[in-house]
Amino acid sequence: MSYKSDIEIAREAKKRPIQEIGDKLGIPTEHLLPFGHDKAKVSQDFINSVQSNDDGKLILVTAINPTPAGEGKTTTTVGLGDGLNRIGKKAMVCIREASLGPNFGMKGGAAGGGYAQIVPMEDMNLHFTGDFHAITSAHSLLSAMIDNHIYWGNELAIDERRVAWRRVVDMNDRALRDIVCSLGGVSNGFPRQTGYDITVASEVMAILCLADNLEDLQKRLGDIIVAYTRERTPIYCRDIGADGAMTVLLKDAMQPNLVQTLENNPAFVHGGPFANIAHGCNSVIATKTALKLTDYVVTEAGFGADLGAEKFMNIKCRKAGIAPSVVVLVATVRAMKMNGGVAKADLGAENVDAVKAGCPNLGRHIENLKSFGVPVVVAINHFVTDTDAEVQAVKDYVAEHGSEAIVSRHWELGSEGSEALAKRVAEVADADVAAFAPIYPDEMPLFEKIETIAKRIYRADEVLADKKIRNQLRDWEEAGYGNLPVCMAKTQYSFSTDPNLRGAPTGHSVPVREVRLSAGAGFIVVVCGEIMTMPGLPRQPAALTIGLNAEGEIEGLF
Repeated sequence: MSYKSDIEIAREAKKRPIQEIGDKLGIPTEHLLPFGHDKAKVSQDFINSVQSNDDGKLILVTAINPTPAGEGKTTTTVGLGDGLNRIGKKAMVCIREASLGPNFGMKGGAAGGGYAQIVPMEDMNLHFTGDFHAITSAHSLLSAMIDNHIYWGNELAIDERRVAWRRVVDMNDRALRDIVCSLGGVSNGFPRQTGYDITVASEVMAILCLADNLEDLQKRLGDIIVAYTRERTPIYCRDIGADGAMTVLLKDAMQPNLVQTLENNPAFVHGGPFANIAHGCNSVIATKTALKLTDYVVTEAGFGADLGAEKFMNIKCRKAGIAPSVVVLVATVRAMKMNGGVAKADLGAENVDAVKAGCPNLGRHIENLKSFGVPVVVAINHFVTDTDAEVQAVKDYVAEHGSEAIVSRHWELGSEGSEALAKRVAEVADADVAAFAPIYPDEMPLFEKIETIAKRIYRADEVLADKKIRNQLRDWEEAGYGNLPVCMAKTQYSFSTDPNLRGAPTGHSVPVREVRLSAGAGFIVVVCGEIMTMPGLPRQPAALTIGLNAEGEIEGLF
């Protein structure tokens, strides 16, 4: 049996005018800044006006480590939001925006799939409302002003060898990872080595997603450390004088984007830090506003729970003063089989033994999530090739770990297929049994925070870091940054730093290659193993099959 592609389903969506979607949340038309008929930004004045409202329940959706078999975390997030509305709850979805780089590379889009999608799908996966362009421009303005300051006399005595601010572009371009800029003679400035990260790894992106309002945004931008003097004194963005203009560029980007699901339920799509590099959550302002407008907010954290959920708990919840009432952990029978050693080409055949062999990856995520004091419900994102025996094997395994697994068919059936999941998640959220707490205190030394995550979440034996890195962490502690959380940058495919090591490995080490201080965002980035802050394109990038058809419609977009 053939199924329609995601883009075909999205193209057939019966969208409602965005003003009607806003009306469901009590947002007056005058507080919506429309981008066409089906998306709009929500004004800061309206956001300020609802701050006295009670908060709804926060539901976090995360997943096992991603595999080529597919997990469907965003699809489940959207399906659960629709399911909650189907059973009579007032709920909305909050997810991240998609980066252009992965869309044209290998990962694909970030709008859900099947009959559990957010629309307009094409717009969301391409330029959307221009937020990422604004972030790239603000970041680039600071880059230009740093080099301009050096060119015109270097009044701040910046050591050109210690400029910490790299450049960004929202595209996978490995050729830009390490470059030399300002070649070509005196008129072009002083040559120096630098490089590019992808926009979603920019500290400006992290700041926008963690800031409470425009005043907080400008303060955090001003706190960015861009360089050091020869005496190792930090130079801040505000010293360069760029924080005001950067805030102007980001003024509209700070406002959450309102869109809708295929079933015309409201969704905020705002911000997009990568979870294997940055903290992997949508914006604080979108999440906290949604909590003031509905009884249930379904949000997600990127990639597997060892990355996205860990950072959601230890960074976003800590900084924003929010806590999930329940966590939904997404798994698929196909992914369990792949973790159990089955090749992708053979996933369609029933193999209960392989399912059982792959389940330890799921089990470890359940244990890790429970260590934060939150209840866990496992969502088995159903594929049509799943057999009853395979599904039952997952259910039995989850039950042995003190949780419950529920099959959800939202991809195929929309909210009708996620109704059972929605009922159970609402029951757990309403029971108020969560006792959330981060897994390390603010006052713990930075290296011990890294060790805590590596040993408790990844089950590593040790963290490998040379003297230079340990000294750098101590210097930051002495400078007053010791209370910051750590943001681990590592492969998403494994608990270890080896992307090929599936399942639930133990006895491995976590090598720390580099540490970066994101003083404006308020965390320390810990780069582990071979993870790249500028991804590359695969041998056969998705861009090869993306184009316009005879009717001018987009084809090939995930």
